[in-house]
Amino acid sequence: MSPIQTPKPAPTPSTATASSAVERPRSGPAALLGLLTAAGGPRYAAALLVDALGTGLLRPFLLLYGIGVLALDAGAAGLAMSAGMVAGLLVLPLTGRWIDLGARSLPAAATLLVRAAGSVTLLLADGVAGFTAAAVLLGVGSQSWPATHAAVVSTLTEGRTRDAALAAGRTLRNAGLGAGALLATLAVAGGTGALQLLAGVTAAACLLAAGLVHSLRVSAPPAEALQPSAATGVPTPAPDPALRRITLLSVANLPFAFTFDVLEVALPALLVLHLHASAAWSSGIFVGNTVLVIALQLAVVLRLGERSRHTVLAAGGIALTLSYLGFWAAGGLGGTAAAGAVAAVSVLYTFGEILYTGSGTALVAATAPPHLLGRALARWELSTGVGRALAPAALTALLAVGPGALWPVLAGTTLLSSVAVARLRPRG
Repeated sequence: MSPIQTPKPAPTPSTATASSAVERPRSGPAALLGLLTAAGGPRYAAALLVDALGTGLLRPFLLLYGIGVLALDAGAAGLAMSAGMVAGLLVLPLTGRWIDLGARSLPAAATLLVRAAGSVTLLLADGVAGFTAAAVLLGVGSQSWPATHAAVVSTLTEGRTRDAALAAGRTLRNAGLGAGALLATLAVAGGTGALQLLAGVTAAACLLAAGLVHSLRVSAPPAEALQPSAATGVPTPAPDPALRRITLLSVANLPFAFTFDVLEVALPALLVLHLHASAAWSSGIFVGNTVLVIALQLAVVLRLGERSRHTVLAAGGIALTLSYLGFWAAGGLGGTAAAGAVAAVSVLYTFGEILYTGSGTALVAATAPPHLLGRALARWELSTGVGRALAPAALTALLAVGPGALWPVLAGTTLLSSVAVARLRPRG
């Protein structure tokens, strides 16, 4: 990995300009563009765009490809996709250790390269085995990307500029979710040929983005604070209080991770199955949530830049707790009034989501010792992935009992997590 760009390098004309431009960033399109290029410049911003579109394409496109092109049973395709997500979770700890060896841009490039390999495998697949192999590669690349991206940003930026750069990346990612889903919809209308063309384009885009990221040559000093074992003499990681605190934060993160599937699973089921409202209500709430997150994520992070990250994360949990209780109360109204009330409460839910996503990863990156950054980010992303994997089954099971079981349980667990986050704030 030579030449090596060290963390927070000494200012050159280009990096000095970027750093000064985002030291105290303002909201708006210009700030978004400046923050996207703050860590890695235009080449890395292009890779972020590819990731955002790929994320939006992945779930709807992959399932539709398996059913429409390979003529797989929906159950078999869904099982293959679940296997891909599980494989991605299993690889996350290894990704974290790789980062702690000093690698930064190389792991990020590798996630894109693995995703490109997954798209090529999809084109070559002719049955369940090939589709499963593609899903595993795509799952591994997708699950490891957030940790590797956060590591790159944390190496090239610091403090509140890092928080804002991470928020800018999430804003672009949310925009990509919508754009990718739209592209997948258009591809379906174009038939199997269009789906195959889209798989090829995705592979080429990921391959190009991997080359761009790798060309950055960003690295960091390898993990320090290793102590030789008394028994074997082999260096082992020294215990670190900050990493233990991050582990506890990651456990507290599990109920927070259910947040995303509340929007995608619980609310549509509540509206259609229990309130007998039109599916247009859930679609409208989803679109409104996406638009609000894109419009407000960066502005909220910048506005709360002087607040403790622990406080912001706990406040996000409180807002989500209140929104869950609001959904419970709104469901008791019945008819159109109930659907309208659910839509109104979803604004509070979206604000809680913005606070959560805007502070969680930033808190981990700010708390982690530099030599344990990879493991810290991997633990956080692992808890998010496990929570998201459990959420659909848990939410639908609770909702099958009734809204009176779902919303109080969600509110109670999220409130407990918020209290835990607040108590984990360093004292003194």
